[in-house]
Amino acid sequence: MLLLIVAYLGGVLTILSPCILPVLPFVFARADRPFRSHGLPMLLGMALAFSAIATLAAVGGGWVVALNEYGRSAAIALLAVFGVTLLFPSVADRLTRPLVALGLRLSEPASGKASVFSPLLLGVGTGLLWAPCAGPILGLILTGAALNGASVGTSLLLLAYAAGACTSLAAALLFSGRLFSAMKKSLHTGEWMRRVAGVAVLAGVGAIALGLDTGLLSRLSVGTTSALEQALVNRLDMPAPSPQSQPQPRASAGPEGLMTVSAQSAPAAPALKLPDEGKLPSLAGATEWINSAPLTPEGLRGKVVLVDFWTYSCINCLRTLPYVRAWAEKYKDAGLVVVGVHTPEFAFEKQPANVRRAVKDLGVGFPVAVDSDYAIWRAFGNQYWPAFYLVDAQGRIRHHQFGEGKYAKSEQAIQQLLAEAGRPVASAGLVTPDGQGTQAAAAAEPALSGETYLGYEQARNFASPGGTSNDRARVYSGVATLQPNQWTLAGEWKVEGERAVLAQANGRIAYRFHARDLHLVLGPSSDGKPVRFRVRIDGAPPLADHGTDTDAQGNGVIDGQRLYQLVRQAANQKDRLFEIEFLDAGAQAYAFTFG
Repeated sequence: MLLLIVAYLGGVLTILSPCILPVLPFVFARADRPFRSHGLPMLLGMALAFSAIATLAAVGGGWVVALNEYGRSAAIALLAVFGVTLLFPSVADRLTRPLVALGLRLSEPASGKASVFSPLLLGVGTGLLWAPCAGPILGLILTGAALNGASVGTSLLLLAYAAGACTSLAAALLFSGRLFSAMKKSLHTGEWMRRVAGVAVLAGVGAIALGLDTGLLSRLSVGTTSALEQALVNRLDMPAPSPQSQPQPRASAGPEGLMTVSAQSAPAAPALKLPDEGKLPSLAGATEWINSAPLTPEGLRGKVVLVDFWTYSCINCLRTLPYVRAWAEKYKDAGLVVVGVHTPEFAFEKQPANVRRAVKDLGVGFPVAVDSDYAIWRAFGNQYWPAFYLVDAQGRIRHHQFGEGKYAKSEQAIQQLLAEAGRPVASAGLVTPDGQGTQAAAAAEPALSGETYLGYEQARNFASPGGTSNDRARVYSGVATLQPNQWTLAGEWKVEGERAVLAQANGRIAYRFHARDLHLVLGPSSDGKPVRFRVRIDGAPPLADHGTDTDAQGNGVIDGQRLYQLVRQAANQKDRLFEIEFLDAGAQAYAFTFG
């Protein structure tokens, strides 16, 4: 109930946001009609349409985006016709084409009776076009929907947000209706107001068609509704979802982390408390299985099972793989079964061919359930990449570990559950794998730069003048000096929700970072053509500081959608300026990660 109230209040605050301006003409154009039969149905249609589209966009795939684009274009055309009929009613009377006739009927029903269908349809069109500035509250709702999937709760939260926005719009509509009624006493004034409404509607259509609602106006919203919403979130202590973008435990964070596991047999440790955390959920939601036929909880009964949630572009997940592979090999004869659950973060990780290639390239030999629809993720109630769940021989979850590190404790739990099952291991020694490249252990000194997304949905610290122009290609420029953890684009780029796509060759990205390692999730051009690139550190070739995906001169090639290690220094000592130039068009850049 508290979340519904907060979502509703967040919607109410949108009336203060510049992003609401393009849809105001569609609402106020009917201010001269009775609110109950015209204003209320229109606002209801707007709320329902926005809630439905936002729910689908949060949990769906690319087809939802394409479908919404078609609906958005149709709505723009519909409301443009509505504006023309307001501005030129005498001209509209003489037009007989179906679309114009529809626009005229929306403006003035043929019968004398008020019909709720016309304003309801206009409301649906407005809901398809409305793109509210994504403040903290809407961001929490959409992120939770994407991670936890479609549900009645998700739809109710979005509907509550839309209802809040419509409440504030309704108040404004009632006030403007009274003002309009007072001015309508003069026939000429009423006709003048009608024409003004037509011009305003067409201006709103033009602003939305040009992308001003999601570009310029969204940037103007900073410091208004966002500040109020964030204050509300902080005051009520709303829990945020915990995807990969949240700070994860590092391998070196604790005494049992990656850097301190002994190669010698460990002294006898006190038995761990391994409480019953519930039964192993169904694995039936997997869209595909790799390295195995489909597995079931019933078929795994009698085995100790390690369920590992991972995704192949996640640096935290990659650094756990040497341990998971070592455990699978060491304890397989004692009855341990490792099940990898590949749950994607980016859209390209949903493609089965990409996952199969990654499994092969990373040397993953244990069974992998491809969880592209988040079905297994939701069944476990998981919130993290990576995440381990240990299941005993009776099919009960007895231990979990979120994030990197504490490998010794996880291995001790494996040994303890095997012993409970009557299959004690001969040696209590701990594995000491030596990961290479992107699978190497994190630096002992924590990185001072954090994961940074390049898509506008989660981008931060972007320093190019003018900010991003969402979903539209334009020329960006760098800046003379970058502060720590700031980044810029240079050249012609199209910044989309989860990535930046280079439109013309020789585009660049710059980032001032402080870490031993720098990685960047990249993809080739949309047609699969490789993209060449060149890396510079402080304006010079990386030489000994080059990563595994570049040579000493900083040259490399993007040949697939994955994580690329571009910088690997001997130590993490100071801020460095990283620059990458893409020599070919089409490069796709998703996120920086560090180690």
